[in-house]
Amino acid sequence: MSGADSGYSASDATDYRAGFACLIGRPNAGKSTLTNALVGEKVAITSSKPQTTRHTIRGILTTPNAQLVLVDTPGLHKPRTLLGERLNDLVRETLLEVDVIGFCLPSDQRIGPGDQFIANELAELRRGRRRPVVAIATKSDLVDKQRLAEHLIAVDQLGAWDAIVPCSATRGDQVETVADELIAHLPISPQLYPDGVLTDEPEAVMVAELVREAALEGVRDELPHSLAVVVEEMVPREDRPDDNPLLDVRVNVFVERDSQKAIIIGRGGSRLREVGTRARKNIEALLGQRVYLDLHVKVAKDWQRDPKQLRRLGF
Repeated sequence: MSGADSGYSASDATDYRAGFACLIGRPNAGKSTLTNALVGEKVAITSSKPQTTRHTIRGILTTPNAQLVLVDTPGLHKPRTLLGERLNDLVRETLLEVDVIGFCLPSDQRIGPGDQFIANELAELRRGRRRPVVAIATKSDLVDKQRLAEHLIAVDQLGAWDAIVPCSATRGDQVETVADELIAHLPISPQLYPDGVLTDEPEAVMVAELVREAALEGVRDELPHSLAVVVEEMVPREDRPDDNPLLDVRVNVFVERDSQKAIIIGRGGSRLREVGTRARKNIEALLGQRVYLDLHVKVAKDWQRDPKQLRRLGF
């Protein structure tokens, strides 16, 4: 997850910039995919389902001239549950702490009420305390030039932005330009993290997110909101040779109803095995060692509306 600590030598220059940027947008606007593209490594989980991100994962981009610390937030949305309200509060708190905001607006979707809601929140924020906002037209590879031009005009009319940049995180188009625009609004500062560090998320949180990403693949629309993952333990297997260690990882996957548990497990446990295989490969890539992944699916009835259960599940 992080390279060797090579000190803070890159920040010796007097014009070095370092600071925090928040990517904001309605659910499924491409924020996590853009975070990964900017950092150059997978530090945030992605999914075709909305409301995938639950934690503010920091991805760190370090260059010879700057260090950009990306805070990836849940999508701002009209909350229907206590969890939804807490996720929105998390986004608003984050916006007050960063140096620059990237507002992601997917090019393959028309500007809608959700975008207007966020634009109004940003306008209110800028009135209270000035924050630069770069509007980012994500997923530009999914539309033709005319549709992209129409989208950029609509974005321009939505608010007063410091810059507007179209980009495709999956294809790599204009990702560097997005980085340059965000970095331009960072303060003059020494490096905040050592060279080689890509994220400051604890390994257990990253492991839980990778399991949740695997579990979200190909499930019904209602399930993502009901899925929570908790890593119970990560311990080295005893009596293993030094040149072939094995890490035992025990993980609980929580859903709200028995019917959802059946979906995750699948017929004869087939789907849970697929989830385990997919997650284990990504966890091994993250940790750089072999892993034995022990998955258990449990029902925590209506946990999204229960303050006690929300605390127990880390929200």
